[in-house]
Amino acid sequence: MLAALSLITAGILLRQADRTHFAYRAPHTAPATELLALQRTRANNLTPALLLTGQWIQIVGWWLLTAHGPALATATAIGVAIQLRHLQEISHHAIHGVLAHTRRANHLLAETFAHHPLGLVPVELRHQRHVRDHHPAATLTSDPNLTDLHQAGLRPGVTPTRFALALIRPITPAGAAATLAALAHDLRGHRGRQATLLAVPAAAYLAAGWTGVIAGWLVPRLLLYPLLAWWSLIVEHTWFDPEHRTGTQAHIEAGRCLRLYRQSRTLAAIAAATWLPYGDLHHYAHSAHPGLRWNYLPALERHLPAPHFTPRGLALGPSTVATRHHQALNAPAPTKPTLAER
Repeated sequence: MLAALSLITAGILLRQADRTHFAYRAPHTAPATELLALQRTRANNLTPALLLTGQWIQIVGWWLLTAHGPALATATAIGVAIQLRHLQEISHHAIHGVLAHTRRANHLLAETFAHHPLGLVPVELRHQRHVRDHHPAATLTSDPNLTDLHQAGLRPGVTPTRFALALIRPITPAGAAATLAALAHDLRGHRGRQATLLAVPAAAYLAAGWTGVIAGWLVPRLLLYPLLAWWSLIVEHTWFDPEHRTGTQAHIEAGRCLRLYRQSRTLAAIAAATWLPYGDLHHYAHSAHPGLRWNYLPALERHLPAPHFTPRGLALGPSTVATRHHQALNAPAPTKPTLAER
């Protein structure tokens, strides 16, 4: 138990080197130009490597906890899923070129610490899908993320039952099958990635036996982490009823982005520490200025006008993301004007 807690603590402390380096004397609120200039002066390759190393040290610590009973094995599954979600989001900044100082370091760190061990697509392909295909066309019909939402059942006229199942799709049988199929497809022909992906559960087995493999890798990687990533996608935009605007990039993004938990610091802090880490809670600010590192997104967000939707929660209650999405998908289709109205 002591070794597990020591590793988790050591991983958390190691991660702080990156946070401290980039946050030192950073302004509370500032325009993007000032923040980008500060970011350039602090860009480096060492602290991002320490950050990612710290994430994996924490994962090993969680693995060791699985040997101490079912309750801690369950906690491990959740804890590791959160760390995998963190790795996904850190690598997201790498494909935007803002994790480390050089393009080569960004790609190398993302591949080594996230894409290879998690079985994700090559960095270049993710860059094409996300940076080139998603960002310019967010919420438009050509957006690949909107296609994913449609394929999960979030379509016009969706019933309440199908809508609820779509919200938790990754942990349904259909969703789990889709995760396995996507993983197999992405790994096909990539022997190095296949070997790395198998090496991770092997390491979990060495740390904690089969309990470590199941609670420390299979359940988090195949069920819980995909669920957290899915929820993060759902709360990025008002996917089904955006306000299509023209003007500055910030004005355009304010019409198709949302900001979750803007009214609650407690819920915002919990989300930022778990399923919306490394600036993903501030997706509106990221969409307005994708070249800005997560450390400075809160300061930029305070400088920008609020987006058009600031829900209080994800699913339960009237002012939630789920309620808005469901209402938008079941809104009456606009009628064409009659000849008399013309």
